[in-house]
Amino acid sequence: MKIAVFPGTFDPITLGHTDIIDRSLDMFDKIIVGIGVNSNKLPMFPIEQRINWIKNIYKEEKKIEVLSYSGLTVNFCESVKAQFIIRGLRTVSDFEYEKAISDMNQLLNPQIETIFLACTAKYSSFSSTMVRDVIRNNGDSSLFLPMEIHHPISMAQQEFQKK
Repeated sequence: MKIAVFPGTFDPITLGHTDIIDRSLDMFDKIIVGIGVNSNKLPMFPIEQRINWIKNIYKEEKKIEVLSYSGLTVNFCESVKAQFIIRGLRTVSDFEYEKAISDMNQLLNPQIETIFLACTAKYSSFSSTMVRDVIRNNGDSSLFLPMEIHHPISMAQQEFQKK
């Protein structure tokens, strides 16, 4: 069984993320969306919310599992018996950063292979960081988020503005 981990903070999961997941489905028997807990980052959305959003988006897809983890991604892969790590690339600078991480993971565990997928062009110009800024400033996040996430966020923004 080919098992892959797609790691990230997914704060929030964007259309760029779902593009990578959707395009990976035919390549693997199982994809574990691994929500990493990074002690250096203060997330905008609680981990339980991010897990629920992703589970809701993929509720009909039996190949998708959503788990959270802390520590090294390669150790998480070992614990779930994943042989692959999926990484999305938006820009050349993403590749340089991701290649360095891939090299480190390869040294730590040569049995786990990193697969790089270039983001579809229409999703390559924005990141979760930029989307969080749009949300914080009450912008229209519908261009960047799956509907399952955009609708609850826009409702929360409206409630916040009433106060």
